[in-house]
Amino acid sequence: MTTVTPGLGAGAPAVASRLDRWVEDARVRRAFNWAAAALALYWVVERLWDPPVGVILKGAVIGGLYSLLALGVALVYRANRIINFAQGDMGGAPAALTVMLLAASHWPYPLAIATGLVSGVVVGVVVEFVIIRNFSRAPRLVLTVVTIGISQLLTIVEVDLPQWFGSKAPPQTFPSPFNFHFNIGPVRFYGNDVLAMVMIPVVIVGLGYFLNRTNIGVAVRACAESADRASLLGVPIKRVNLTVWAVASLMATIAIILNAGVVGLGIGSPLGLSVLLLALAACVLGRMENMVVIAGAAILLGVVQQSVVWHTGSSDQVYIIEFLVIMVGLLAQRGRLATRAETAGLSTWTAIREVRPIPPELRRLPEVLYTRAGLAVAGGALVLFIPALVGEARTVLASFLCAYLIIALSMWVLVGWTGQISLGQFGFVGVGSTVAAWTSLHWHMDISLQLAGAGVIGALVAVLIGIPALRIRGLMLAVATLAFGFGANFFLLSSSHFSWIPDAFTQIPRLPLFGRVDLSSSNRFYYFSLAVLLLCVVAVLGLRNSRIGRVLIAVRENERGVQAYGVNLTRTKLTGFAISGFLAAVAGVLIFGGQQYLYSGAADPQSSLDVFVMVVIGGLGSMTGVFAGAIYLEGLSWLTTSVPHSIQSIFTLAGSGLGLIIILAFLPGGVGSAIYLGRDRLLRLVADRRGIVVPSLVADMAVYRDEPDPAAGAPPEEMDPLAALEAGEALELLAGSGRS
Repeated sequence: MTTVTPGLGAGAPAVASRLDRWVEDARVRRAFNWAAAALALYWVVERLWDPPVGVILKGAVIGGLYSLLALGVALVYRANRIINFAQGDMGGAPAALTVMLLAASHWPYPLAIATGLVSGVVVGVVVEFVIIRNFSRAPRLVLTVVTIGISQLLTIVEVDLPQWFGSKAPPQTFPSPFNFHFNIGPVRFYGNDVLAMVMIPVVIVGLGYFLNRTNIGVAVRACAESADRASLLGVPIKRVNLTVWAVASLMATIAIILNAGVVGLGIGSPLGLSVLLLALAACVLGRMENMVVIAGAAILLGVVQQSVVWHTGSSDQVYIIEFLVIMVGLLAQRGRLATRAETAGLSTWTAIREVRPIPPELRRLPEVLYTRAGLAVAGGALVLFIPALVGEARTVLASFLCAYLIIALSMWVLVGWTGQISLGQFGFVGVGSTVAAWTSLHWHMDISLQLAGAGVIGALVAVLIGIPALRIRGLMLAVATLAFGFGANFFLLSSSHFSWIPDAFTQIPRLPLFGRVDLSSSNRFYYFSLAVLLLCVVAVLGLRNSRIGRVLIAVRENERGVQAYGVNLTRTKLTGFAISGFLAAVAGVLIFGGQQYLYSGAADPQSSLDVFVMVVIGGLGSMTGVFAGAIYLEGLSWLTTSVPHSIQSIFTLAGSGLGLIIILAFLPGGVGSAIYLGRDRLLRLVADRRGIVVPSLVADMAVYRDEPDPAAGAPPEEMDPLAALEAGEALELLAGSGRS
């Protein structure tokens, strides 16, 4: 008897058979493509660096350790749609504890390892239950910054951990349970290497069994596809998320413990961005969903890393190769449609709350006009008299602050307007500084021409980096820009690799502006930097109110809707990248001019991450917000070195990971949101005193009369008739404005 599938008729078996064959053929083609890519990469490795077999095996082992970190990153991403910057740190502290127990306290090997693994699970549970769960409804940008704060907290724990054992620094490695060694070519392998070779496939297979064969693993996969749908089916979302973080932390702990036995522990080494970059590169190649591809890509990248280090004696070229691999992988995947989970996650990455302007009913009142004029005069007087207030040395720092505010503007345009995430903004800053240094040294170019030329070059570089943004947003683009930052800092803009780039020992004097205005003193250069900042502010505000700004924001909110009106998405997105790169390069010229030499970390990736934190902490909804974030973090760094030692810890805590987490917990919209909340409260007072009904201010606040005294036997609180009438009129106005 033939079974008929509903809706398909009698031919259903044949159709189902063809569908099964199509799926199998697609899987075979996909496997063939990845095998071909792996063989091509191996051919490139052999041609360029010709590593011996021992180096390849060592690279595969180290890449396998990176794969454990990458799989943990992918798990957290699928559950929360964030980049977990604390992935390495969640394993770093338990691994440091394990090494201390083995090498310093001489615990039995099984007991020390078991203690480290249990502590890794505890770290994951505590992080999710205490911190992550409280940000479950926050935008993904905010939650990503929270993981950066968690990373900083765990780093402090790891650095202070040896002192608890009476040691200044932890041992770099621990004794192997197997006392033997063997050589494969020029590389010697020890017992810890063999242990890693055995444990890496065991852990990967165990993770696959957990995700595919256990109930909680199936629930994790269901929540990764659609958390709301899984919740409707009765899946305990919170318990599943807790399990995900515990498993991710356990995998990070295993990876760092094994890494300590293979290459050493090292304070900060497993926690740095360089290790996380390789894990993220593997995740991008596997699109955060194919665990087999992620593990294989991490192993191949580990082979490339060790081959380059063996051939060149340096790891600088590794970063530019990782960047190229990521770009090629993204461009190869850009034709694929996003899954439902990816599409849903993109909106949470760009959930930016716009700040509403002053209501037109109050904008021209004398109180409002005089207050705005007074604040403008006070702010202008403050910035003009900074050199007299802080002295010559601090004026140099004020010039740096002007440059950082321009970088904040560039991030506001890119992240706040277009919704594209950049974690390599200082790569564009480094481009501007390098162009200014070279043109000053060889062409003696005027700084005004340097600003224009460096800005154009920065815009062109940003457009080249932004090409993957044509189809890719959120995490994938963020990883690409982070890789660009590493490649620019360690290779593309390094004087050790390109002799034409001036080094840090070349002092380059400031040339007069237009050949007439002397800028040699710190005070004069500060006023020049301030003028450039004001020009950038005016230009950005003009763009924001122009068609370009409106289209950029519309693309961020609804790409398909904007495209239906004939807007070219490719041109619009690349315009946003060009504007952002131009501003960042201009800031790089000011940074070089303030220092008068090109320091080696001009494109430091950590600085790019700090800028990303800075603008999210300030608030991407307004220029005031991003400026507030820059002033907050930079001001804290100044105060930490200026105030007495007895109170330095207060400012250090405010700028640490714990301070960032506390701020985002109470101010999800950033520091700038507190400013606008205070402004709206004052505007309500003005409206009440004037008897003006402002719909935008009363829509989120019911109008009640004063509460009666319960002790006097007064009746229950009721809405005042006049207030009710005013509230009704306000709601009618709101409804009318909505229809219009």
